Amino acid sequence: MSGYGIEDVPTMQMEAEASDALAGSDSVQESLMAEAVIQVTESDEVVGPISKLDSHYGDGVIHRAFSVMLFDSTGRLLLQRRASHKITFPNVWANSCCSHPLHSEEEMELKDALGVKRAAVRKLEQELGIHPSQVPLEKFEFVTKMRYQARQDEDWIEREVDHCLVIHTDVDVNPNPNEVSEIKWVSQEDLEEMLVADDPENVIAPWFRCIAARIMNDDWWRPGCVKPDDLIHDMGDVSHMLPNAIGADLSTSISEVKELVESRIERALTHSKLTRLSGAMMHLLEGGGKRLRATLPWLVAKAVGDTHSGLLDVGAAIEIIHNFTLVHDDIMDDDDVRRGRPAVHIAYDLPTAINAGDAMLAIAFEAMAVAEGIEPELLPFLVKRIGRMVRKCSEGQQLDIEFENREVVSEEEYIEMIHGKTAAMFLTCAEVGSHLAGADEDVIQCMHDWGLALGLCFQLMDDLIDVLSDSDTLGKPSGSDVAQGKRTLMVIHALRQPPSQSKDDLLAVLGKGEDVTAEQVARGHQALHDLGSIEYAKVKAESYHRKAHDCLDRISDNPALRALRELTDYQLNRIY
Repeated sequence: MSGYGIEDVPTMQMEAEASDALAGSDSVQESLMAEAVIQVTESDEVVGPISKLDSHYGDGVIHRAFSVMLFDSTGRLLLQRRASHKITFPNVWANSCCSHPLHSEEEMELKDALGVKRAAVRKLEQELGIHPSQVPLEKFEFVTKMRYQARQDEDWIEREVDHCLVIHTDVDVNPNPNEVSEIKWVSQEDLEEMLVADDPENVIAPWFRCIAARIMNDDWWRPGCVKPDDLIHDMGDVSHMLPNAIGADLSTSISEVKELVESRIERALTHSKLTRLSGAMMHLLEGGGKRLRATLPWLVAKAVGDTHSGLLDVGAAIEIIHNFTLVHDDIMDDDDVRRGRPAVHIAYDLPTAINAGDAMLAIAFEAMAVAEGIEPELLPFLVKRIGRMVRKCSEGQQLDIEFENREVVSEEEYIEMIHGKTAAMFLTCAEVGSHLAGADEDVIQCMHDWGLALGLCFQLMDDLIDVLSDSDTLGKPSGSDVAQGKRTLMVIHALRQPPSQSKDDLLAVLGKGEDVTAEQVARGHQALHDLGSIEYAKVKAESYHRKAHDCLDRISDNPALRALRELTDYQLNRIY
C-alpha cells in the first residue's frame, strides 16, 4: 500500500469538540484521525466503529490495537522512534510497529488473528516502507493480548486491548518520515539496557515498556519458540511510565472508568430473577451520581502504585454499599426525595426498600469475592476492612439518630458520628486502594489519614451546603437537616451560645419537621449565620482540608495526584 492515504481505509465522522483539539496539528496525521478503529469491551468484544480521534481524546474509549515485534535473522529487534509531529506519544521509542486494525471485514477477522495480522502488514508498509511480500501473513505469530491505558496529557490517552505479534524475517526498511523519525536494531541485552536507563532523550513508550518488561520472554527472540495464550494481561493505568505525563482533571479521571464501574454495578444488581427487587436496587443508581466512592480505589491506586481491574470491582462493591446506606437513610430520615427523584421506599414501598437494601449489602460482598485480579489471600483483608466500614457507618447512623433526641451533643461526639457515617467510607476506599496497589505501610497509612480528613471535610461541607443551597441544587428540600433536628456542628455550636433572638429563631425550627414554613427555615438559617455557627463550621472544614493536602504532599509527585487534589478541594469549591 505504497499510496496509503485516508481514502484507502474506512473512516468516521469526528466529533466537533474533539476536532477542535487537532488545530495546528500535522495535516497528514490530522487526516488519519478519521480512521474507523474498533471499539471493544475490556474482554475484547466488538462494540462497533469509532474514529481514531474519538477513541484517544479526552477520557478515551477502549479499542483494539496491535504491536509487532519484528526480529531479523541475527536475532535483533527493530525499534522505531515515533515522529515528533505524531499527535499521540510523539518522539518516544516503541516496538517495530504499533497501530490499530480498522473496522473492516478483513481486519476484524478473528480466525488465526488474521485481522490484526493484515493490519500489521498494512502499517509496516505505511510506516516503515516494508513491502508486504517480505512480511507474509503466515510468518506472523500471535502471542497474547494485554489491556492498558496511558495518558499523555489532558487531551490524549491510549486505552487499548493490544494484540502482540512476533515475526522473524529479514526486511528492507525505508521509514516514512511522517510516521517515524529514527529506527534501530537492538539485541536482547541492548533492550534490557534501554529499559533500566533513565534517559530523558530516549523515552520508551508505556505500552512497549509493559510488553518488554512484563510479558516478553526469551522465547520471543527465537524463531518458532513463542507459546501463544488466550489471556488478556491486565496492566491497568501505566501513565506514570511516561516521563512528564500530565494527569487529567478529576472529572476526566472519573469518567475514564465510570462506565466500567457502572457496568459492574448493573451486572451485580440485575442478576436476580425478581425484576421488582432488581428495580428497587437499581433505582438510586439509575438516578446518576458522580461515583466518587466507586472510582476512588482506582484513583488512589494510580497515585501510589499499580492499578488493575480488581480495583474497579472493589469500587463497584463499595458504591453498592454506599447506595444501600442511602436507601435505609431515606427511610430512617423520612426523606421522600433523593437525587431529585422519589426515594426507593416512595417509588416502590417500604418493605421492598428495606429488602433491597439488605440484598445490596450481600451482593456487594459477593462481587468482591469474584473480583478479577484479587488474589484469594487478599479476601480476608478486604472482608475485614469493608466489613469494618459497614459497621462504622451503622454506628455513625445510630449516633445520628440518637442525637436528634438529645438536648446536648458535644463536638467530639459529632466528629465521632461523621467519622463513622461518612469518613469511614472515604478512608476505606483510600486504604484499600493503596493496599491493592502494592504500596508500603507508610503510604497506606498516609492515604488512610487522607481519606479520613477528606471524609470529615466532606461531611462538614455537606452540612453547610444543606444550609447554603436551594432545593433544586440539593435535589431534596433545602434546610431539611435543621427541620429534622440533626445535630450538625453548626447546630451544636449555636446551642452553646447564650440566649438571644437568633437562638430562639433556630429553636423555633429545629426538629419541628414538616410543621415549619420555608420562612421559618430561612430565619433558622439566618440565625446560624448571626451566631457565627456557619463560619465556625467552615473554619473546622478548612482545617481538615489542610490536613488532607498535607497527606498528599507526602506522596511522590505523579500525574494521578492531580485528581486527588481536585477531589480534596471538591466540596470546598461548592460553597466558595
